[in-house]
Amino acid sequence: MGQGRDDDYAQFAEARAGHLYRSACLLTGGDTHLAEDLVQETLGRLYAGWRRVSRVGNPAGYAQTTLTRVFLTHQRRRSSKERATDVLPELPDARGAHPDPLLRMTLIEALGQLPPKDRAVVFLRYWEDRSIEETADVMDVSSAAVRTRCVRALARLRVLLGDGIGEYASP
Repeated sequence: MGQGRDDDYAQFAEARAGHLYRSACLLTGGDTHLAEDLVQETLGRLYAGWRRVSRVGNPAGYAQTTLTRVFLTHQRRRSSKERATDVLPELPDARGAHPDPLLRMTLIEALGQLPPKDRAVVFLRYWEDRSIEETADVMDVSSAAVRTRCVRALARLRVLLGDGIGEYASP
């Protein structure tokens, strides 16, 4: 019985790890090392509760919620804030990457400048395409707080990206 549970978990983790990592990269503003740590922590928590998680109607959604909560907990817990630098992390192989790397890097840089909770709201609402109520549930806040934070985060992104963002976008 234990081996079957491990096999089920291993299949799930293998199938979802890439998506969790991409999501974590967006949440961390492109910090690939922190993204790896967050995915590892998320997968560890899922494994510890796999018997319960596997019975949930949507284990992939549960994993995304866990990832977001792990990210927010990490941001609250950090005793010393890391300082942003002008050195980009190593970049993945360009094959299969987003067709417009300049736009992608500009957006990730702008996301990285948002406070963690604002970044989480933008991530959940626009990357994960979750409703306000689902986002509020994941972040453990009210729906009004999600709406307010979303409006402020989008306004901040508009300021960060400026009018020049149109030059990066291709029709």
